[in-house]
Amino acid sequence: MTTETQLPPQFVLYQIGTGHYFSRALAVAAKLGIADHLAGGPRSAEELAAKTETHAPALRRVLRLLVTVGVFAENQDGTFALTPISECLRSDVAQSARASVLLFSGARTQDAWKELEYCVRTGEPAYRKHGIADPFVEMAKDPAEAANFDAAMAGFTRMAAAAVAREYDFSRFETLMDVGGGNGALLIGILKAHERLRGIVFDQPHVAERAEKEIAGHGLADRCRAVGGDFFDDVPSGADAYLLKHVIHDWDDERAVAILRNCGRAMGSKGTLLILEGVYPPRIDASPECRGAAANDVNMLVNTGGRQRSEAEFHALYQAAGFRLTRIVPTPVRICVIEGSPV
Repeated sequence: MTTETQLPPQFVLYQIGTGHYFSRALAVAAKLGIADHLAGGPRSAEELAAKTETHAPALRRVLRLLVTVGVFAENQDGTFALTPISECLRSDVAQSARASVLLFSGARTQDAWKELEYCVRTGEPAYRKHGIADPFVEMAKDPAEAANFDAAMAGFTRMAAAAVAREYDFSRFETLMDVGGGNGALLIGILKAHERLRGIVFDQPHVAERAEKEIAGHGLADRCRAVGGDFFDDVPSGADAYLLKHVIHDWDDERAVAILRNCGRAMGSKGTLLILEGVYPPRIDASPECRGAAANDVNMLVNTGGRQRSEAEFHALYQAAGFRLTRIVPTPVRICVIEGSPV
């Protein structure tokens, strides 16, 4: 029997070229809440169609496509059931990936990738072609989409928080500010691991409001608060360490330096800068780690105008912003803590 590594090159190219079949099918399943409807046990396509107001024969065909990649299982009686993969597609589980599926397989991201040739020819993100100045401001106009973005980022962050808190010693700080901290998931996780640490979440005002509720919901209002603002205008003082997770990769060097300089002004001469991002490998191969780094890098090109950076590029970025890169601490979740201090 032919194994995957022995497939003809033409078939490998076909598989890559049709990858969007699966991402679009997955997006539809997530939007319809199929995994939630299967939480109580297997159901037929007809039952699922009735609950989702869809066409049963068409829905069956899409679900069978997803069965081929392990998202769902089809039983002998023709019913569909959850697998370990689709358990994570449920909206009511702690480690749900539904929001991230809707974000990366949804219309906004998919439509942006349609403009990849424009991005390659111009070096500009897709939104510039349509006269949009800031993709995050544009997304905020749709409250449901903005809330899903926050949920997707929080999902990734919850997985990272424990690893980061374990690998990096935050106990030497008194107050940690999470710049662009979303709904506070990362800082909440770090504060729970370090009971003497205090925290501030800084993000856009409408995001800070959601963070305030999350902080209170976790019983941390006495040690943490949320502040609204724009990190291109100013970053609040009051912390001895400033953390930015998956913020800097959203921006080109000029705007990234502007954010970091504002952090530098806020922290003074004795503060610590902590960027949490992947470090782009010096050489790319076919490993899953490299594939993830390269895919994320091109997604930044398309959707934000930012980029993944190598260790040398982080050194240059820190120097341009008035910092010295002191060390890089890896974690098991493909995120590094890139530490810096003011020059």
